[in-house]
Amino acid sequence: MSWNPLRSLTPRSALPAVAVLVVLGVGAAAHANRPVPFGDRVAEPGGADASPVGAQSLDTGGMELKVGPGLEAYDPATGGHLWSYRREGATALQLAMAGENAVVLWDDGMVTSVRPSDHSVRWHRAVPGLADWLRADAEPGAESRTEAERRATAVKRAAAALQPVSVAESWVAVVTPSLTMGFRDRDGDLRFNSRPPAGCTFDPLRSVHTDDAVLIPRGCASDDSGRALPGAISVFQLDGGQTTLLSAGPEVLLHPLDAHRVTIDDGPIVGSHVFDTRKGAPEAVCGGPAAPFAAVPAKDACPGK
Repeated sequence: MSWNPLRSLTPRSALPAVAVLVVLGVGAAAHANRPVPFGDRVAEPGGADASPVGAQSLDTGGMELKVGPGLEAYDPATGGHLWSYRREGATALQLAMAGENAVVLWDDGMVTSVRPSDHSVRWHRAVPGLADWLRADAEPGAESRTEAERRATAVKRAAAALQPVSVAESWVAVVTPSLTMGFRDRDGDLRFNSRPPAGCTFDPLRSVHTDDAVLIPRGCASDDSGRALPGAISVFQLDGGQTTLLSAGPEVLLHPLDAHRVTIDDGPIVGSHVFDTRKGAPEAVCGGPAAPFAAVPAKDACPGK
């Protein structure tokens, strides 16, 4: 006896199949019309909105990248526009290079990695509390600031918040007063996050980076007499996941000396010393009067000792 599959398909049994087709069709339409994730938008050469509004630019060798209101790429030889990358509803504030990739910090607290060679978006990461700190709306005098002053504040803070490090594997630290996060540039993987102790805050505006690490001062609340409590410096290094905590006064200042060394100026009493981020320790000061009193002993011995 022959079997006819069409004859065995009754109207009732056909309903599930029709429903599946309808669902698939609706799903495909929704997928085709869904909003672009994170508002990403790329304009090819000659885009009408290719008009940088920021002064920051970086020469990557093959093209010149400029900030604002998104990421703009230009031919350094001819000045011709190559492409624009924008995020709808967000404004780019700061640009940095992590290896061969561009990292953009936006006013909505998002951080994005873009490959300049093909203007492809590699990853997005949101940093809690970053957007609020950039706007500074809750701080004294915020209501009287002009729009230009608000933008200048956001741009200054964005430059301090974005700290790229180019060790064997590039990574990016993003610093806010209440949180520091480190992302591996290769895939945006979170390598570390750190919050200051209760009553203390990180100070992004005094933070610096070298090729090996990011150094972030932190201050703490004053005691009952109004005297500022001692601060510290957190040193984050990707290689080996090492974090070093240095004792420091509340007004300590950091000055990059070269690719691996930072001068730590801790006031007239404690004085200054050099910290080597490659070694993770202060630089040896042979014969210096302050050497025996160093808060963190140097690892290197003086010649002949």
